[in-house]
Amino acid sequence: MANEVFLKLSGIKKSFGGVHALRGVDLEIRRGEIHCLAGENGCGKSTLIKAISGVHEPDEGTIWIDGEEMKHMKPMDAIGKGIQVIYQDFAVFPNLTVAENIALNGELKNKSKFVSWRDVHEVAARAMSQVGANIDPDVRLERLSVANKQLVAICRAIVNDAKLLILDEPTTALTAREVEKLWAIIRSLKEKGIAIMIVNHKLDEIYQIADRLTILRNGAYISSGDISEYDQARFTRDMTGHDIVEDKYAPEKSSEEVLRVEHLSRKGSFEDVSFTMYRGDVLGITGLLGSGRGEIGEALFGLAPADSGTIVLNGRTITIKSVSDAIANEIGYVPEDRLTQGLFMDRSIQDNTIAASIRAYMKGGKLDEKGMEDATNRWIKEIDIKAPSPKPAVRTLSGGNAQKVVIAKWLNTNPKLFILDGPTVGVDIGAKAEIHAILHDLAAKGIGIIVISDDLPELVQNCNRILVMKDGRCTGIIDNSIDEVSLGKMLIGA
Repeated sequence: MANEVFLKLSGIKKSFGGVHALRGVDLEIRRGEIHCLAGENGCGKSTLIKAISGVHEPDEGTIWIDGEEMKHMKPMDAIGKGIQVIYQDFAVFPNLTVAENIALNGELKNKSKFVSWRDVHEVAARAMSQVGANIDPDVRLERLSVANKQLVAICRAIVNDAKLLILDEPTTALTAREVEKLWAIIRSLKEKGIAIMIVNHKLDEIYQIADRLTILRNGAYISSGDISEYDQARFTRDMTGHDIVEDKYAPEKSSEEVLRVEHLSRKGSFEDVSFTMYRGDVLGITGLLGSGRGEIGEALFGLAPADSGTIVLNGRTITIKSVSDAIANEIGYVPEDRLTQGLFMDRSIQDNTIAASIRAYMKGGKLDEKGMEDATNRWIKEIDIKAPSPKPAVRTLSGGNAQKVVIAKWLNTNPKLFILDGPTVGVDIGAKAEIHAILHDLAAKGIGIIVISDDLPELVQNCNRILVMKDGRCTGIIDNSIDEVSLGKMLIGA
């Protein structure tokens, strides 16, 4: 059974209003394999998933499932063939219990007139035992962590007799420990002969889990093969169409002090944190969840101010007791959750770009529309936001371009200190490199750049100094000559 082709796509094409989303994509998924689908944001991965699951009918091309050619396939046809998709939002019902989320689809499928709650609990228990999930079946989904919601979605897929399980960016909101647990579950499903397709663009994770890999670029099939055939250089080249040079960030040494923090403390979050930044520095702050790494950024931006300590910015001692204080002192902040905290997704690029600096455009009681448009166009060009104009809604942009809009919003305030929490989470490798280049350029211009992240390769590659937090205290400030393994050991106190 293993290695038999379960799903085969040939020459799949799909366009929307003249825009070619898929340009003749080929793909094979085998039973009992873990296959990763990779590509930059906007390359057509989501459209391909929707073609496989019957949401979008291809304009051209052929789909075979289990040897049968599928014509005019609808979502119920795909489900009937054993295809289950778990999207990033998991499509679970927050107001229903764990057991109800797992088992009620089966009750509906069987057209049961009455629900046997005993059967519902038994079905849920069997499914959870298969993946090693230890979750109260009677708790509502809204009370669960992201990782446990994902487990419930996987259990539901198993109950519905999944033969191909597709997971769309399944690790985006998971901790490293939760990712390891997910991989263990995925491997156990593989051993049962289930085909797994994971949409992902993180090479380190792909190497951990994948048997084979397929890469798309600009809607077109680029390559496919065993994971052993891909090194970093080939993966990057196939993803982006060009080579990305990865030299460690090494700014010119400077004695020009940009930021000095002395004995900064906030009860219950962090204690006695001190560091100094000079012109050109990109300071990384890292640590495990609960270490206090993110709380330092929140304190410097006034979201949750420090109780004590001193902040000196460009030679001037400042007091930060609120976000208004931070903005008045020319500090910008990109939050970890850009979708809900950093952007107005349904508003235009222009509205988002001038959101933090709108007072500067008030003239005689009216907004300077031309000035706002000119500023937005300048940032679109300067940091290469891929958009036809300032008018489209941010929701229409890729993850990397949406993140650039958040950056543009704060750059338009002319910040002296710029704090970014998880600046490249969910961003593809090409956009990641572009964002890092922007930050390095800003640091060279004398803007203090702080990057808060648990992405150790990102920190070692792009921050010349790294502050390590553990249990609310700074355990060391090192330069980026350290390797990722040693840095990881510092995080756990080894």
